[in-house]
Amino acid sequence: MGKKFEAVRAKVEEGRTYDLESGFQVVPETAYAKFDETVEVSGRLGVDPKHPEQMVRGTVVLPHGLGKKVRVLVFAKGEKEVEAKEAGADYTGAEDLIEKISKGWLDFDAIVATPDMMGAVGKLGKVLGPRGLMPNPKLGTVTFEVKKAVSDLKAGKVEFRVDKAGNIHVPVGKASFGASKLKDNFMSLMEAIIKAKPSASKGIYLRSLFLSTTMGPSIKLDTVEVRNLFK
Repeated sequence: MGKKFEAVRAKVEEGRTYDLESGFQVVPETAYAKFDETVEVSGRLGVDPKHPEQMVRGTVVLPHGLGKKVRVLVFAKGEKEVEAKEAGADYTGAEDLIEKISKGWLDFDAIVATPDMMGAVGKLGKVLGPRGLMPNPKLGTVTFEVKKAVSDLKAGKVEFRVDKAGNIHVPVGKASFGASKLKDNFMSLMEAIIKAKPSASKGIYLRSLFLSTTMGPSIKLDTVEVRNLFK
């Protein structure tokens, strides 16, 4: 561990569980890299993702975005391609883009596709699936409402998904946002995650929550406080 890391780690009290106000005041201070570090929420949920009925997955548009430009690609034809361009999509097209991606081009961050394009887009499953880029109707990325889908992604729409161990890892902004904006984004994320609680989940749903910057130490949050805020 370097001297810079040790210096910021000293700002986090060992063994302390932080309330939201204190946690979000401290986390921007733990960023020490030369770039604007991302602040991430990590935690464990009381679910067993091995059972499909306990899978937790969804999206939320963060009120202050993520602090980065999101490059959106849209698979569409005709009027919907025009709509995508007007909404600010970075790349639009159909078979031409499918061929380009199949040859290794991946210079984009998110994909939207109209339903009529999914038969062709499905051929890219082995390329897009492992990277989490495959359009999905449950996430609002397979839709004829192209304008809304593109606008949401540009505004800071993020996906949350529990992993095989029941954990989540979701970005909520940049360290430069400051405590207030980061907390606002966090609250929107928590509301969405709690709403996504499966009926099959028993016992405590939010079991642990941590904040951290890209390079910094983790800060343990008070899950009781969070649960009480969303009763």
